[in-house]
Amino acid sequence: MTGFDLTKLLAERGGERYDLHTRHLNHQLPRMLHTIGFDKVYERAEGAYFWDADGQDYLDMLAGFGVMGLGRHHPVVRQTLHDVLDAQLADLTRFDCQPLPGLLAEKLLTHAPHLDRVFFGNSGTEAIETALKFARYATGRPRILYCTHAFHGLTTGSLSVNGEDGFRDGFAPLLPDTAIALGDLAALERELKRGDVAGFVIEPIQGKGVHPTPPGFLRAAQELLHRHKALLIADEVQTGLGRTGDFFAYQHEDGVEPDLVCVAKALSGGYVPVGATLGKDWIFKKVYSSMDRVLVHSASFGANAQAMAAGLAVLSVLEDEQLVAGARRTGELLRSRLAELIPRYELLHDVRGRGLMIGIEFGRPKSLGLRSRWTMLQTARKGLFAQMVVVPLLQRHRILTQVSGDHLEVIKLIPPLIIGEREVDRFVEAFTAVMDDAHGGGGLMWDFGRTLVKQAVANR
Repeated sequence: MTGFDLTKLLAERGGERYDLHTRHLNHQLPRMLHTIGFDKVYERAEGAYFWDADGQDYLDMLAGFGVMGLGRHHPVVRQTLHDVLDAQLADLTRFDCQPLPGLLAEKLLTHAPHLDRVFFGNSGTEAIETALKFARYATGRPRILYCTHAFHGLTTGSLSVNGEDGFRDGFAPLLPDTAIALGDLAALERELKRGDVAGFVIEPIQGKGVHPTPPGFLRAAQELLHRHKALLIADEVQTGLGRTGDFFAYQHEDGVEPDLVCVAKALSGGYVPVGATLGKDWIFKKVYSSMDRVLVHSASFGANAQAMAAGLAVLSVLEDEQLVAGARRTGELLRSRLAELIPRYELLHDVRGRGLMIGIEFGRPKSLGLRSRWTMLQTARKGLFAQMVVVPLLQRHRILTQVSGDHLEVIKLIPPLIIGEREVDRFVEAFTAVMDDAHGGGGLMWDFGRTLVKQAVANR
């Protein structure tokens, strides 16, 4: 028997967490957390909540960037993982066909009946990489189109279709690519006429800024792509599995049937990394065209038993607990409650999104006193006001949120799909208190704003 004791190790050294990260991992992460006061020590988590060592609860409106769609430690997923470990399956032999991948693929495809096959990888960016490779090989063309401000991952292929220069800088050369504005059909058609486009990858709702595609755009884009023998690739890594109130976000628009669909995040149940690329039969058969090409695209840990079992459990919970419809209902309640505040606060400009993917946008106020403070923040760095809201939501109200992207005055809410009216009430009450402070002519928020300005200037 090994002498390793995880409980003992965490008890002895768990308090070193921030020092360990500073010494051995990304040293800027603890630095950033210390700067904005997010350097909390969470002891445990369940559902939509964390608890610290003092027993105080924190409402999670971030869900691990969308991974924790069922909340944390859902009992069905936990039990399923215990079961699959206890089964001691002959997993990852590489030379057999285990049942769990086939069963999960079968279940996923019931939610996209126009698609036929699935490739399982380990993450969202890997699902995108798969789609890019398959689209280029199946069409025999090199170029991929994407949208400005898109986010599709950070590995080299997915980075090639990332719409933010801050992520791309220093990593060139990348794949042949061209960005178009979200909703710009004329630009899409212009690029397609060049005859070298393999596909167009798009988030039905952009994560950065929470911008839904304009009504009718996806269907019109699909028609253009197919007319020019190119593929529509739907990135559902964050929007999929019920997040927006339909199983897939592209299903909000009638007649849209992407050629490839990428999913990940919530499919894991928060435990085991997993990604999946769903696609049409002819695409897969072209990629895997002979026995010589059987391993032309594969992943060492892809389709492992733990990930497949977790995925099956997640899909079962989504169905049994009717979480997709719940996301639509709760999301509409939260969005409408927040939208009602727009006339009350001149700094609050928009509330948008679908289901439980909501963007809260701030903008330039009209009154002179607030306008001067707003200008102070914008001059130092755009996005500081949104950060000023995120920090007191955590510090004073114990609610975890995020700014939806660099240099954006938008907060993104992507809570676990299990939240209900109690959590909506708690968030709206806290947000109202923070906005009251921001419009009050002084107070702790603007003091913190000056701290952020100094930090932004120092980083230039």
